[in-house]
Amino acid sequence: QVQLVESGGGLVQAGGSLRLSCAASGRTISTSVMGWFRQAPGKERQFVAASWNGDSVLYADSVKGRFTISRDNAKNTVYLQMNSLLPEDTAVYYCAVRIGAYYGRPNHYGYWGQGTQVTVSS
Repeated sequence: QVQLVESGGGLVQAGGSLRLSCAASGRTISTSVMGWFRQAPGKERQFVAASWNGDSVLYADSVKGRFTISRDNAKNTVYLQMNSLLPEDTAVYYCAVRIGAYYGRPNHYGYWGQGTQVTVSS
């Protein structure tokens, strides 16, 4: 049984930073494409970042240059370092394992965690 547990969310002022963690169990992330997504109230879940093959990464245009996805395979954990946060980054952030073919589509991911709330105040 694959389980993903996100943590690290919170309330931060605009311009601040947070680091999210996604701890995996039941599956080795070193051979998996891991993704971060976010969902704001009343909006669809949207792609944020993905990591695979150790150092291959992909980012949504809205977070390029501000967010960094990384992984620690020894800890079976994926991270999302978020800098220069904006109020529009406010959302629940989720991690997931890619089970389909596309990197940026939520319906190509599974084993979703419960999410962690990020709130950025202006």
